[in-house]
Amino acid sequence: MNWDLLKFPGFSEIEWAQPDFFYLLIIIVPMILWYVLKERNASATIRISSLKGFAGSERSFRFYLRHVPFGLRVIAVALLITVLARPQSFNSWESVNTKGIDIAMAVDISGSMLAEDLKPNRLEAAKNVAINFITGRPNDNIGLVVYSGESFTQCPLTMDHVALVNLFNALKNGMIEDGTAIGLGLANAVNLLKDSEAKSKVIILLTDGMNNAGMVEPKDASDLAAIYGIRVYTIGVGKHGQAPYPFQTPFGVQYQNIDVEIDEDILIDIAKQTGGKYFRATNNESLEEIYNEIDEMEKTFMQKQLHTRTKEEFFIFAFIAACLILLEILIRKLVLRNIP
Repeated sequence: MNWDLLKFPGFSEIEWAQPDFFYLLIIIVPMILWYVLKERNASATIRISSLKGFAGSERSFRFYLRHVPFGLRVIAVALLITVLARPQSFNSWESVNTKGIDIAMAVDISGSMLAEDLKPNRLEAAKNVAINFITGRPNDNIGLVVYSGESFTQCPLTMDHVALVNLFNALKNGMIEDGTAIGLGLANAVNLLKDSEAKSKVIILLTDGMNNAGMVEPKDASDLAAIYGIRVYTIGVGKHGQAPYPFQTPFGVQYQNIDVEIDEDILIDIAKQTGGKYFRATNNESLEEIYNEIDEMEKTFMQKQLHTRTKEEFFIFAFIAACLILLEILIRKLVLRNIP
């Protein structure tokens, strides 16, 4: 018999340290048989000539109370056996240890990012996908570096992803001098991560152009990333061939197709040297797939530990059994006293 299925009100999580003691409940059967036989063989000790004088008389409450002491005794025995089975309750909880990844996102905000081969344009598409990536990684420190002709840290490494998302939303072209300083943007991202003690350090560098500005060569910045053990995932944004670009004219916005020129060789070399990977995003869907792939490759480590606290619950059963035994004695001595 599975004694673990035996439950008591208020003890839904109870288990038994010595469940085999429940087999002792069988002794209740001979107790009941003995009591029934005893009652059947009981006979009066006072002889009277006739019972007519007692005809129609009502039975007192003592007549019905005479079986109560035995019932209390049976229940007390069952409870004492329950005490021997050692009921226990368990309080379990789980602790989770997380080891996140430190991520620096380096985003190109140069003028060419306004091209509309991605919708509504490259910069807005990059912002939207990056924000979704951030919200899906609550255990990671993430920082933001922006660059065009110059570069600066828009947000240091932080777990406050709400603030980071707000800073992402504020990105726009024209915040700094125009150009494409890939090396300077990468160097700034390396500087953000070089002192990190995270088990994994990652840079996601996104651009749509050729390195044509800045005082740091991409190769030198890549060497620094490799020295500090930082993986760099590089993303080239833009369709192959030409892309529509909006020009402001006296007659309003006019569109003109411009050549898409991405320095893929440099981006491939940076990724290869640092143990990362190069991706090409030609539309919104492919850009989203790229971030999903990076998300799968860079998983946060989580370790779960289960803790259990055991509490003995026999006291309540022993207390009730003692009260029932005392009640039986009081009923026998004070209510159902035998005539000497």
